Amino acid sequence: MKKLIALLAALALLAAACGSDSDSADDGSGADDSVSTDDGTTTTTEAAPATEAGQGGELTLLQWQAPSQANNLLSSGTKDLLAGSIVIEPLAELSPAGDLVPTLATEIPTKENGGVSEDGTQITWTLRDDVLWSDGTPLTAEDVVFSYEYCADTETGCANQAFTGVETVVDNGDNTITITFSEPTPYPYQPYVGYQSPIIQKAQMADCIGAEAKACSEQNFAPIGTGPYMVVELRPEDTVTYEFNPNYRFASEGKPFFSTVTIKGGGSAEDSARSVLEVGDADYAWNLQVAPEILANMEAAGIGRLVGGFASSVEHISLNQTDPEADPPSEGTPHPLFVDNPDLHRALSISINRDELVTVGYGPAGNPTCNIWPVNAYGELSTNNDWCLTQNIDEANALLDGLGYEDTDNDGVREAPGFGPLEFDYITSTNAVRQSNQELIQAYWAEIGVKANMKNADGGLFFDGTCASDDCIWKFFNPIQMYTNSSSTGPYGAGYVNSFTSDKIPTSATNWGGDNIYRINSPEIDALELELRTLEVTDPRYAEIMIEINDIAVNSAIIPLIHRADATAISNTIQGLGDLNGWDSEYWNIEEWFRSE
Repeated sequence: MKKLIALLAALALLAAACGSDSDSADDGSGADDSVSTDDGTTTTTEAAPATEAGQGGELTLLQWQAPSQANNLLSSGTKDLLAGSIVIEPLAELSPAGDLVPTLATEIPTKENGGVSEDGTQITWTLRDDVLWSDGTPLTAEDVVFSYEYCADTETGCANQAFTGVETVVDNGDNTITITFSEPTPYPYQPYVGYQSPIIQKAQMADCIGAEAKACSEQNFAPIGTGPYMVVELRPEDTVTYEFNPNYRFASEGKPFFSTVTIKGGGSAEDSARSVLEVGDADYAWNLQVAPEILANMEAAGIGRLVGGFASSVEHISLNQTDPEADPPSEGTPHPLFVDNPDLHRALSISINRDELVTVGYGPAGNPTCNIWPVNAYGELSTNNDWCLTQNIDEANALLDGLGYEDTDNDGVREAPGFGPLEFDYITSTNAVRQSNQELIQAYWAEIGVKANMKNADGGLFFDGTCASDDCIWKFFNPIQMYTNSSSTGPYGAGYVNSFTSDKIPTSATNWGGDNIYRINSPEIDALELELRTLEVTDPRYAEIMIEINDIAVNSAIIPLIHRADATAISNTIQGLGDLNGWDSEYWNIEEWFRSE
């Protein structure tokens, strides 16, 4: 992929051509498509100076979408996952290239090294023997087993569905654990891999399983972890303060460098970018959904730099497959218009000018897309929906005419028989880029007789995994919402599309846990996903099924808009990051960061 210098050059060209506000991308899932891109290589960085751990002062991270809690098992919102990722760790992480990297495990199990059974039904992980929790007690296999039991109780409301298909997790008594799957699993690297599936401490969380999970505020705000930092205080939707973990396994090597870390929330993406790039009073600004020419002008101050990387993130519109007006809302009752209505879906999609959305909001940080899975690692990128790349208002109107949706009272809004006016609340997070794109989409839909009532909610609430607000994306109490999400299993797309199965639909009974936010209830997808999980990625049928699932989803419940890259600003004094990680936590190697004045 392109290097940072190429992207910066593109930003500069765009600024010169436009001379006005454009936009770099951001969402609640944490991916975006402007700044630099990741090509799977690791940037060579200066070695950290020799020092004792925790002697480097404060590191200030700006997340304008402030964290709500730090227990990653209870949230799939990036803002919360980032907050927890420097405290609690998985057995393995994903590198910026999408490769598996052992973290709390000694190595990645494979068939070749005996860690994965020949029939693909078991994987055995060996734990490092030098890992302590921040309270000084050792990490044990019992903690790993407990983390599974915690999520196996559906009332706990684990947002991550990594344990789908897991039959048992067993402590073998020799510092190893064995996961047994209910059927052969070609890719057994979902449980305990990546920042959405960390290990939590049994001693701290034993009384927090099931219905008690969300009530354990103290534990969820400050989980005991094995990572480089410990939470000192978490003020929801505001600030998280950390101090370095003296029991961290690499402390004797001088890691982490910084003594304290502060995540500051609030403000806007543009404010965050300016603090790092122009003012210099912060070290890192995440998720910069800011006009690209504005970012380029800020970077010209020479105080900070822009980094980024394309992975799997797609800004998209979700059409609620359940009825938010039913009782209870968005639970079970099919939406009267959005279910099994492909012509309406196509009309809404084809009326959108995606090129204009990119130009106004993303610049080189975004590419128009018609797919919710934009990756082609194994030949699974669909071309069947490329019709969406060309706006066609005439075709959209013809489709709605064919459905019998007419504007009988000449108010500019069509009516659907038995439903009424095609008027829908359309919500997204509060952000200048998102509101500009909302306005464009509202105008496109007005041309076809569809009225969109624009709503926006503070990002801290919209992406709050605790769903304290009715505006949170998992509750989905509106007909239409827009945001970005991405894969937690790297380029392995099967781990992403299993979130489209009917058993992943969030409900009040699961504390709104579950990744099928769209409420897709498709027996066809359910059957295809069952087959998919049995296939090696090299099997031609793997790519076929990935395309089939993608196509069903984007012709029923999802309107993909923009393939986005992560966009982040970093102070020039901060070194050791390497390439920005679009597949895992952006803070995945924070223990390697240091300040070089």
